[in-house]
This record gives sequence, C-alpha cells and structure tokens, in this order.
Amino acid sequence: MDNSGAKTINSSVSRLTPMEVEVIELFVQFSRALGQPRSVAEIYGLLFVSHLPLTLQDLKERLNISLGSTSQGLQFLRELGAVRVVETPNSRRTHFAAVAELRNLAGSFLRQQISTHLNDSETRLERIGKQAKALTGEARAHGLARLNLLRSWEQNGREVLPFLLEMLGGKEADI
Repeated sequence: MDNSGAKTINSSVSRLTPMEVEVIELFVQFSRALGQPRSVAEIYGLLFVSHLPLTLQDLKERLNISLGSTSQGLQFLRELGAVRVVETPNSRRTHFAAVAELRNLAGSFLRQQISTHLNDSETRLERIGKQAKALTGEARAHGLARLNLLRSWEQNGREVLPFLLEMLGGKEADI
C-alpha cells in the first residue's frame, strides 16, 4: 500500500484481493511519473490483473470511484489503445480488458501525448521569444539564452520521437 498519505484504495479493499491492490498501486506509481490521473491507473491496473473482462459498473464499484472518472478513464485508455472492448455472450453490457503489449502502449502514448505537446510548443516558443526581446539588459540576455535552450530541446524531441516510434514498431507521428 502507498504510505505517502495519498489516497489509497482502502475503502474498497474488501472488494479487491491483496494482489489486485498491489498491482493497482504499482500502476498508480507509474501514472505519477507520467502525470496521469490516479483513477486512470486504478482502472488500468484492475483490468490488467483481472482474469475476466469487467464492465464500467464493475470498475466503478470495485475501485470506489465516480461514474464520471470511470467513464473518462475508460475513454482515455481506449483512445490510447490500452483497453479493448470484449464481446461477452449473453450480456448487453460492454466489457473491457487491458491490452498488455508494452510496445503498443508506449507507441500510443508517445503519439498521443508527446507529439501533441511538441506541436503545441511552436506557438508558445514564438510568444516567449517576443516576451524575451521586450526585456532589457541581463534579463533580456538570460531570457534569449533560455529561449534558445527551449528551442534546442524542442528540436531534439522532434528528432528523437520518430526514432522512438519506429523502434517501438509504431507509425511515425506527424510532428
């Protein structure tokens, strides 16, 4: 269990096995590093460890999270390619299962998250350039030096991303 004082899954422990709790907490740790919401990690973690596909309602109840968080989390995970819909005989409800191929997940994450931010950075860097040029003296020199560093980082990201995507077996992003 998480000892950092952050929200833990204690209110629903009776509905989760000890292994499920540990796997979920592992994905929560990963999600912090990637800046993703805790609920997304909880949903993926439970689907990852579950031997059966689960419904939206199953996830909501077992994780003790809101319907909105459950729905949004599933939507995000489906768009990322981390969750798939599973046909379940004799059920009208939609069931979900985790996609566990790391290569696909990493490629999808890079395409969806990183390339989007790289594309958005150009306009922001232009604004930063105008603001830096409006400064005077040492502040201007420092601001322009930092702008050059940011542009270098952005360029390096643009050069590395297609290589990473190719290495992961994915399609190149439009960057």
